[in-house]
Amino acid sequence: MEIERKFLPEKLPFDLEAYPSSRIEQAYLCVRPVVRIRREDGRFWLTYKSSGLLAREEYNLALTEEAWLHLLAKADGRVLKKRRFRVPLESSGYTAEIDRFEDCYEGLILVEVEFPTQEEALAFEPPAWFGREVTYSGEYQNSRLALLPRPAASEDCPG
Repeated sequence: MEIERKFLPEKLPFDLEAYPSSRIEQAYLCVRPVVRIRREDGRFWLTYKSSGLLAREEYNLALTEEAWLHLLAKADGRVLKKRRFRVPLESSGYTAEIDRFEDCYEGLILVEVEFPTQEEALAFEPPAWFGREVTYSGEYQNSRLALLPRPAASEDCPG
């Protein structure tokens, strides 16, 4: 089960480069239900996610690079590229996963926090710098971003 809240910060109050990060490329084979493939720092995954916004079922299966490349050729929309930073939230004990997007969505930053229960997710008080919560809108789900028309400011954006 994946239980997470998502936010759209306007400005971060610290330098992301001071925190551990990984590079992620992901693409979608299906969006209802979500079937995603991901490359993260030399590891490859196929992920199934059920419908939902705050909470949904999630299953991961390891892939080989050969399988990743085979499935990548079948993906819909664009490949999302981002760098994920892991920032501990000292006051709550949770970790903020901060995604800084590249290519088509250069400049977009999203903050996600995962929780063990829905009760903890709903009780969480985000820091002010998290900005607007977008958990329930669905507009910033990665599967949706991969299939949106090319952003107007990104002329060289494939897809």
